Amino acid sequence: MKIALLSRNRKLYSSRRIIEAAEKAGHKVVVIDVLRAYMNVVSHKPSIHYKGQDLTGFDAVIPRIGASVTHYGTAVLRQFEMMGVVSLNESVAITRSRDKLRSLQLLSRKGIGMPLTGYASKPDDIKDVIKMVGGAPLVIKLLQGTQGIGVVLAETQKAAESVIEGFMGVHADILIQEFIKEAGGSDIRCFVIDGKVAAAMKRQGAEGEFRSNLHRGGSSSLIKITPEERSTAVRASQIMGLNVAGVDLLRSNHGPVVMEVNSSPGLEGIEGATGKDIAGMIIDNLEKLQPGKTRTRGHG
Repeated sequence: MKIALLSRNRKLYSSRRIIEAAEKAGHKVVVIDVLRAYMNVVSHKPSIHYKGQDLTGFDAVIPRIGASVTHYGTAVLRQFEMMGVVSLNESVAITRSRDKLRSLQLLSRKGIGMPLTGYASKPDDIKDVIKMVGGAPLVIKLLQGTQGIGVVLAETQKAAESVIEGFMGVHADILIQEFIKEAGGSDIRCFVIDGKVAAAMKRQGAEGEFRSNLHRGGSSSLIKITPEERSTAVRASQIMGLNVAGVDLLRSNHGPVVMEVNSSPGLEGIEGATGKDIAGMIIDNLEKLQPGKTRTRGHG
């Protein structure tokens, strides 16, 4: 197959591993910086151009689109889909998962366990929203935040009110969530491929840090997950419509709760913790997808 890898940096661990696995399987990989791709949006023959060249003849595309370029990156991916190129994760699913509020609403509708979550736009409603999620301590999250950036733990009612008022004062969209104290600053990353949990790891926050992101100094280790956790991760990825996903769970007193469903999960932490060839599994799955059979064809 001729595979387009949408990545802004081919030297990143995840990109390197995907290229290695694809080439080992006999495929050709072309790395494309989505911000350098430009499109001809026409009815009869949509096309994508890159550094003066017409991008044609691709069988599949692997999107590794960073959160900061989601809008443009998914537009490029939609164009590939309109051209009949099959995508590992489709544009509609990526857009759905990147919108934290929308994704939580979709999970909620399907009965997936999640932290109590509030959303409001006016300062007058702050006290009631705090009460609604169980009071302080609570977590306040920027809707556009990634890798733990824009996530604040407010330990008291007054602190929560001040932080929320501050975010609202600069017109930032935020979610207010209950704090799952029993998780102990750790979470579980389940790596889902084609409806199965291919690997799982525990991420533990650094000393004094409630966020478990590896980018923030957290550590990872192998973990055995329960059947309920496995089922929750698989269902969450399916609800988002993602073929490959990193589903982040917390162990709460009332069972597993989903914090986030990541459409471009990193490979370094999960491969290091589990010793599994996740990149190879991704390519094996990509080979099963049929070119020209993109479900959404760029719609949505």
